[in-house]
Amino acid sequence: MNAQEILIAMLPEHLLLAGIVLLLCLEIAPGRARGAFAISLLAVASATVAAIWLFAIGYAAEPFAGQYSVDPVASLGKAIVLALAVLVLLISRGELTQRAFPVLLLSSLYGVCLLLSSDTFLTLFLGLELMSLPVYVLVLLAFRRPESAEAALKYLVLGGTASATLLMGVSLLYGASGSLSLDVFAEAIESPGTMAGVAVALVVVSFFLKAAIVPFHAWAPDAYEAATVPVTAYMSTIVKAGVLLAAVRVFGGVPLSSPTTELVALLPLLSIVWGNLAAMRQQSFRRMIAYSSIAHAGYLFYAFLGDGAGRFQAVAFYVLVYGLMNILAFAVLPQNADDAARDRLDNLKGLFRRDRFAALMIAIAMLSLAGIPPFPGFVAKFLIFKNVFAAGYTLYAVLGLVGSYLGIYFYLRVIQYLFMSTEEGAPQQPPERLALGAGFICLVASILLAVFPGWVLGLS
Repeated sequence: MNAQEILIAMLPEHLLLAGIVLLLCLEIAPGRARGAFAISLLAVASATVAAIWLFAIGYAAEPFAGQYSVDPVASLGKAIVLALAVLVLLISRGELTQRAFPVLLLSSLYGVCLLLSSDTFLTLFLGLELMSLPVYVLVLLAFRRPESAEAALKYLVLGGTASATLLMGVSLLYGASGSLSLDVFAEAIESPGTMAGVAVALVVVSFFLKAAIVPFHAWAPDAYEAATVPVTAYMSTIVKAGVLLAAVRVFGGVPLSSPTTELVALLPLLSIVWGNLAAMRQQSFRRMIAYSSIAHAGYLFYAFLGDGAGRFQAVAFYVLVYGLMNILAFAVLPQNADDAARDRLDNLKGLFRRDRFAALMIAIAMLSLAGIPPFPGFVAKFLIFKNVFAAGYTLYAVLGLVGSYLGIYFYLRVIQYLFMSTEEGAPQQPPERLALGAGFICLVASILLAVFPGWVLGLS
């Protein structure tokens, strides 16, 4: 493959890399001229357009045979992740006082894109680390509270544990098959050998650690709460989407068999139940979202119980809807100089009387995350459980549905604070205009997804 073909195949990654280089040049330029926000936004937006273009023309290529490939599925996954990243950047305008923020964000996005085109565990591991390492620093840079350093350390330690677990599983896969190709994972699922079974379990557990599946979830509540709103939005949407879409690529289209089925069913089911129950007791908005994300990670891994053909469709649609609703809630959240005060759920009391638009947007986000029709979150959950039912796992589907009803309580509690509380929260400032713009984009996209879900599902 010639250089021109490599340039086209890796166009989203090259545009992100160009943005990183420009940001570094800006940092060392005399006077440190402004423009970091414009450069980072332009780089991510152009990378999004490039991914959409590659998907639209059905481009498929192997710039590095056996290591990295591009196909319409990978391009669609990149387009979803990068589009969500544009929205995260719009609500991050205030974070750019930290000059390292945009460089770290784009570096992490580069790792996500690398993940979604990996054909071997070597490339997958490289993408996973490129995605994760900048996020550890982002949590620490968002030092608005004394506990931020502890949260970043906890995230780093458990993230390193996930990487070590993945490497151990990959080494066993290599010992059993003599190959590091992602295809050997699908073969190991069907293999009766002990070494292959242990390797599969270790690789699955590493994804569980990255996605915060119970009992590997301890880092998420602390990291989400200690980071600032844009960093929390990035972790809960982009990182989550990257891990789950990469897992779809690793699992391929092979149906699961015992004991992998039990592993992929029972721990996500525990996450659904525990995440929803624990969220009920939270007084911090971001900590509540963290436990909500633990439950939603359980729903997402339930998609792997379904047939292989529908996995990408279910996961891609879910992460798109989940990401839009999370960003919508964070975008319109009132501002406060005191980060801890901004995060208190009590400050949402009576918000409808102070800021009707923000209250309505947060309510829409909560109802969609709860899976209430006609909001797009209902369609996303329906698609997941439909595939589980169709695959014959009726008991798991019923238990998952029962567990999902537990989440309705804490989402409705937020709505009760917004509209029905007679108390008034502490005075807060309205969101910035760019954040409101991001919220409006999320609103329009959620309406389109609710009214025309088949259009998006048909793309995948």
